[in-house]
Amino acid sequence: MVKNSIVRIKAYPMTNLNVAIFGCSGAIGKALCIEYINKPNIDNIIAYSRSGEEFENNQIKSIKVDYCNEQSLAEAASSLQIKLDIIIVAIGALDNPEKSIRDLSTEKFLDMFNANTIPTALIAKYYLPCLYRDRITKFASISARVGSIQDNELGGWYSYRASKSALNMILKGLSIEQQRLNHDSIIFGLHPGTVDSKLSRPFQKKNKEYFSPEFSAKKLVNVIDAKTVDDNGKIFAWDNTIIPY
Repeated sequence: MVKNSIVRIKAYPMTNLNVAIFGCSGAIGKALCIEYINKPNIDNIIAYSRSGEEFENNQIKSIKVDYCNEQSLAEAASSLQIKLDIIIVAIGALDNPEKSIRDLSTEKFLDMFNANTIPTALIAKYYLPCLYRDRITKFASISARVGSIQDNELGGWYSYRASKSALNMILKGLSIEQQRLNHDSIIFGLHPGTVDSKLSRPFQKKNKEYFSPEFSAKKLVNVIDAKTVDDNGKIFAWDNTIIPY
């Protein structure tokens, strides 16, 4: 005689999402806020920036924070009154990338790591505990294709490439640690494409087309929406293709 077995399916609360976005004074971060506020399944958007960037929509709550100051991050995280479903770090800088090893400097390396690597690690330290533990959650950080070691065929841009490669490693480590706390946690990197922004304008070429921040944000939100636990720890481009480490 075969006993009937009971299959238990894990259910998730059918509630709207709370999203925190860091870097909202930048082109991509600001566009992500607008893209998310136009989605029907969003309850709250917490917009973090160094300047305290204000938005016309009252559903977007603006908070001023210093990404490399642990006290500032700790205070901002402790004042949060809600649990989060999604955290996006849209922070980064690119300044006079090195064309040759002769252009290297300690100052440049420190600047690039302070802009592109350390903020995500510190935000994760204080904000991963703010994510739900009993449902699918997502933590994404803007990386770059040039951070891929395997994809590097041109050389140069040493400090910027290294800062993004280090960011990818941090995301990989976080993806492993966070899944021990929540099996439905998904942590990954995002390449937004080459966007027409303050960061890219000094390096733009006349005959090349560049994404608008709005187009990139729409594509990135589609990628974020599509992520499952099988994507944990990976890096994705704006078109949802995987970027190798």
